[in-house]
Amino acid sequence: MKNSRHTRILEIISENVIETQDDLIEKLRESGYPVTQATVSRDIKQLGLIKTATKAGGYKYTAARGDNSGNDNKLKTIMRETIVSAQEAQNIVVLKTFAGMANAAATSLDGLAGEAIVGSIAGDDTIFVVVRNNEDAIEFANYVKDVIGL
Repeated sequence: MKNSRHTRILEIISENVIETQDDLIEKLRESGYPVTQATVSRDIKQLGLIKTATKAGGYKYTAARGDNSGNDNKLKTIMRETIVSAQEAQNIVVLKTFAGMANAAATSLDGLAGEAIVGSIAGDDTIFVVVRNNEDAIEFANYVKDVIGL
């Protein structure tokens, strides 16, 4: 249940501007997760979520990027539970996920990959990840396959 909730939290923050824990609690409850403030507070800490500035001048929760080794295991777990295949094509890596899980997987990838990814687009069950060149695509696809156990 916790991993599923963490996946849903990453989806929620990637799809919505979540400014407060109360906003996140409301969205989780709408998604069928009967959470408390204490649970959401722990989840935020475990996922390493940070607040970043919005264009409107407020703040929103986002997944931490870069070298945050405390998050790596959690983000890799989310990848393992959502991604089913990885295939490189030139400088693009195409990832297939379980239905409805592409946003959570993309958020996890962004949190782990740092500078390796130029950009990504997530649909329902497919993610297109653009990297700098063909060699980076092969390396990144192999990294994802290693993480998910292919």
